[in-house]
Amino acid sequence: MNKLYKNTFQFDYFSDNFIAFEKDFYKYANINVPLTFLTDDILEHMISTKNNYFRVNAKNCKDNMDHYFIFKKSFLKENKSVILFEYVCHKTQSD
Repeated sequence: MNKLYKNTFQFDYFSDNFIAFEKDFYKYANINVPLTFLTDDILEHMISTKNNYFRVNAKNCKDNMDHYFIFKKSFLKENKSVILFEYVCHKTQSD
């Protein structure tokens, strides 16, 4: 992710909803890479596709189902040029 994006788009890392995202991610994802190393790629994907969600495909999930992690965008109160992605919920392909 380039420097401009790093300073403009962020997860709300120190919130309860990010902790919930981490728990849900590790509950369903069967990926040997820690989430810490994936967050920039996840953000870049959501920004480039203009989506507020990302999908972990079935082959990378413990239950062989697609899982969607949904976020909402909001502005940081202290700095309106920073857009936060706040975790909302998790859904499966059958939801």
